[in-house]
Parts: sequence; structure tokens; C-alpha cells
Amino acid sequence: MKIVFFSMTGQTRRFVKKLDLPAYEIEPANPFFEIKEPFVLAVPTYDQEIMDVVYDFLDHEQNASLLKGIIGSGNRNFAELFVYAAKQLAKDYQAPLLHAIEFSGTVEDVDTIKKVVNELES
Repeated sequence: MKIVFFSMTGQTRRFVKKLDLPAYEIEPANPFFEIKEPFVLAVPTYDQEIMDVVYDFLDHEQNASLLKGIIGSGNRNFAELFVYAAKQLAKDYQAPLLHAIEFSGTVEDVDTIKKVVNELES
């Protein structure tokens, strides 16, 4: 299964590379890409204005209907705002929040996500 991700600082990109799975990065300059296959979305936590690019991607063509779940990344120091963007997207698109990682994730996070993705593919 493909991992679609958005990364401003590179933290989410670094995590996705650790997964060694097919991936597509949402480009802020042109988020209107049709994915055409089921995917898991990985997003950092930013305010709504910055996340609009992700909403544009999901609202393009049939992308939202292929969303199987969301991975959120963030900083636990932000307490209730930890992975807020992923939680909001999960609510808005009726998709499960599959996992939350801090910064660019750990080896355990990689193992967990690979297992979850395998289960989604079954």
C-alpha cells in the first residue's frame, strides 16, 4: 500500500523513508494529484492554513474515497495538540487514526506502521 505524506520540515519525510514502502509526497505547489489506489496518509501537525494543501489533495477527484487511515506526527510537548492535524483529518474524512509518532518516529513506530499497513492490505 502506498504512503501519501506531507512534510514541511522533513520530519515526516524522514519517517516515511524509514518505512521503505511506496510513497508519494503531496507537493504544496500542486496538491491536485489523483492517487488511483488505496493509501495511508502521514501528516505532521500544523495549523489549518498550512494543512489546506492536504485537504486540497484529499478533495481532488476520488482521493478521499481511497484513504484507509492516517498517521500523525508531532511533538508530545504540545499536550492535547499532539497530532492535532491528523486527529482533525481523521474526523473530517471518517478515517481511522492508525498511529501517532513523535518527530521522525522510532524503530518501534516503523514496525508498528508496517504491521498495520500489512493488515490493511489483507
